[in-house]
Amino acid sequence: MASTRLHRLEKEDLKVLRYKETEDIDARFSEVERTVTAWRQVLPTANQVARQEFNNRLRISLIHHDAALEGEVLSYSEIKAAVDPTIISDPSLIPSYDEIRRFDDACNFAAEQAANKKKPFKLDTIRELYSILAPEEKAKGLPFRKENPLHRLYYHDIAAPEKILPAMRKLGEWIDEPATKDLHVIEKVATLHSRFMAIFPWAKESGRTIRIASNQLLQEGGYPIAIIHSIDRQRYYEALRGDHIALTSLYLEAVQTTAETELRVYEEAQKAPPKRRSKKSITG
Repeated sequence: MASTRLHRLEKEDLKVLRYKETEDIDARFSEVERTVTAWRQVLPTANQVARQEFNNRLRISLIHHDAALEGEVLSYSEIKAAVDPTIISDPSLIPSYDEIRRFDDACNFAAEQAANKKKPFKLDTIRELYSILAPEEKAKGLPFRKENPLHRLYYHDIAAPEKILPAMRKLGEWIDEPATKDLHVIEKVATLHSRFMAIFPWAKESGRTIRIASNQLLQEGGYPIAIIHSIDRQRYYEALRGDHIALTSLYLEAVQTTAETELRVYEEAQKAPPKRRSKKSITG
């Protein structure tokens, strides 16, 4: 049953759209803007129950697909048990559940920060997200890696340990530049993602950290979150080896997919016949 629900979540709720990397990027931006505009118009009057259910399923899907990018396979039931406090968990599974909960907590923190317009996104925001994902490193002061990992999932070139600190400072300066703030949010997210992963400051959680940070920026800009699908894992790894253009394509695709999927959920909710009240509830 759980695998069936997860399969449905992947195939229907987050339909993967495929575009060539040689696409007309300007045309794709325009197409995504039309979809997101329609999405924004529907949100204020959307069925709140349907919206909450969609957001819950979206979060589970995000956790599932992000774990796949890190080489981990998580089932719907595992994720549900980890994030739902009403479910009694098997003590032997607590370590993996704790990792899922930290990811969930970091996503919640990002959403809260995105809604706080008085607190701008800075390099410290990324460090805060990392501290949630890696609490054991927080007590140490969130140190950068001291060596190049011998075994890692990502195979793009990364900064030498001694170059991480100056590279992070430069990234922080780029984030604060007026020109950066004027970029389209999806281009800004893709560029930030590309630059950060080229530094790869922490041996663990660097990928998760920047993907959550990217979604924070999207939400802050009034866009739906982006989920890089597990099917696109190799494409994502390849995109990290080049400039931000390939990542921009991935983000355009992911943002549009989320918006279209949510719109489809609300359309189906409107078509559904209203539930009839029981005779008892009418008479009291």
